[in-house]
Amino acid sequence: MVDRHPLLLRAEQIAANLQPFSHPWNANSELSGTQLGKAVGLKRTGVNFIRVPPGKESFIYHSHHREEEWIYILSGYGVAEIGEEEFEVNPGDFMGFPTPSVAHHLRNIGDEDLVYLTGGENLDVEIAEFPRLGKRMIRREGAIEIYDFSDAKPFGTLDT
Repeated sequence: MVDRHPLLLRAEQIAANLQPFSHPWNANSELSGTQLGKAVGLKRTGVNFIRVPPGKESFIYHSHHREEEWIYILSGYGVAEIGEEEFEVNPGDFMGFPTPSVAHHLRNIGDEDLVYLTGGENLDVEIAEFPRLGKRMIRREGAIEIYDFSDAKPFGTLDT
């Protein structure tokens, strides 16, 4: 029986491919993860394996305009901010964020790593907002641009 295939990731390969990441706008963001979907050649769907240490946060409070996102907790305990509410999340819990999504964020409140799968769409253009920072991100053609809400100028309606 063959042991390796480019469309199959073994557990030891996943563990060996974990990369550290922290969001530059959140001093408490710390995780290690790997892009499972990309590793097996998926182009339209992202699937990621994430591990957040105790007392740390995954990313930053954000929302999506175009790409749906989901999170499935494998182990550990956390708090999910969904909109203005907070919910404890446990192994087996699932969250889905259809677009346009409500802002959300995840932090580890346990004494062990918070481990989860997260994923969603990989569209050519994505718009995400960071409402607590007053910023908007546009990702297109391989580039990321950041805008402050305060820089936006009204253009008018599409009905005129």
